[in-house]
Amino acid sequence: MKPTVHDIASRAGVSLATVDRVLNRRPGVSARTREKVDQAVVELGFVRDVAAANLAKGRTYPLTFLIPSNDNSFMRGLRLALDEARDRAGVERVAIRLVDVPAFDGPALAEALRDAASEQPAGIAFVAVDAPDVAAAAADVVAAGIPLVTLVSDLSGSQRDHYAGIDNAAAGRTAASLLGRFAGGRQGKVVVLAGSMLVRDHRERYEAFASVMASDFSHLQLMPVLEGRDDPDVVERLVSEIFAIQNDIVALYSLGAGNRGLIRALQRRPEDRRPVVVAHELTETTRAALRSGLIDAVLNQDAGHEVRSAIRVLKAKADGLPVVADQERIRIDIFLKDNLP
Repeated sequence: MKPTVHDIASRAGVSLATVDRVLNRRPGVSARTREKVDQAVVELGFVRDVAAANLAKGRTYPLTFLIPSNDNSFMRGLRLALDEARDRAGVERVAIRLVDVPAFDGPALAEALRDAASEQPAGIAFVAVDAPDVAAAAADVVAAGIPLVTLVSDLSGSQRDHYAGIDNAAAGRTAASLLGRFAGGRQGKVVVLAGSMLVRDHRERYEAFASVMASDFSHLQLMPVLEGRDDPDVVERLVSEIFAIQNDIVALYSLGAGNRGLIRALQRRPEDRRPVVVAHELTETTRAALRSGLIDAVLNQDAGHEVRSAIRVLKAKADGLPVVADQERIRIDIFLKDNLP
């Protein structure tokens, strides 16, 4: 027979009310009494069904998501996924608060993290900018006992509880393999287009991409990274300028966003001089470009899966429960025009 709270109370020599306070980590219990109850729990092998207890108490988990406010199709996808999560709020017992933060702005993100923590939510998820002030703010959040999840882009050296996103190094290696093979034996230059090297996901993709290109496709020469800030107009200008200067561009890797601008620049390029292109995220823009042949392959991550994963992890951490690693692994999908869903 499984031990009950009555058994714990009897073993520890305390009241049921005291056991309830200790199990739910509420104040009003001395350290000595708390120790006695915890020891009884261990001795009896008591396993608490936290989810059932919270359901019975009608607990709601207030969760805060910090999302970049730039014109980015993938970030719009995250917002849509958060709206869908709000629609399921009654079932999942969550109250989601969305906070817009300027893109690639470390100080603004650090301030937003501390502001969010001051509200004492059950958990915080954010798209990280890999900067010291953000890492310091993240450490403060964790020190305050608030579960913290990085979303899409991780944070170096932080004490966050979980990262909900794809393996970006694997994505970079995959992009290099696809692009190099599609380019065949042609020799020439490769353009790499990022949003900002301040974010870890872009940096990890580039470093892994460059490593594979150097080892497996050394006949292709990487040019310095163009940082388009995920802004379609900036991307269009940068790509158009490099096309005007360089005549031997045979491939292009767009590892960030701003692909509407990239497509406009590619459309103006003579067809016989268009490069092989690998991009990220399946959106209406990249889907149409795949169909028309302007883009050769798209690497995609599921924004909905990432949001759902972040919610599950934050709730589990709030309850002190383990995270199921296999359930939270975000896969990389590869789309060509032949296998579009």
